[in-house]
Amino acid sequence: MISRLSKPARAEAAALAAAAVGIIVQIIGGVNYPAVPPGLVILLAAAALVAFLPWRRVGAVIGVLVGAFLLIGAFAAATGRYDLTHPGHPGAFAGTWVQLIAVTVAVVAGIAALATRNRALARA
Repeated sequence: MISRLSKPARAEAAALAAAAVGIIVQIIGGVNYPAVPPGLVILLAAAALVAFLPWRRVGAVIGVLVGAFLLIGAFAAATGRYDLTHPGHPGAFAGTWVQLIAVTVAVVAGIAALATRNRALARA
């Protein structure tokens, strides 16, 4: 199923999975998370939906919405802003940057996937 995705959609799914890796890095680095981190579950579910949902546009929209929600949340939460600017706690610092960069790539790739899809429909 993944091979049928456009390049931007593949990049979106990979970026969402990479953002989940950022959360794992934070957990390994000692950041306090619940037993089942909701962000990790949401990111992995969104990556799976983008990759495997038969309706490509819906998967891309879900990926963009999840990515945008987490991107806004990274700046809205005081701990997110702190972790982005204080390298004294390397696990939190690195994990937060990995997550932020990956979510940004996911949003841009998702928008590109939607634009690619719209151009393909316009030509048909």
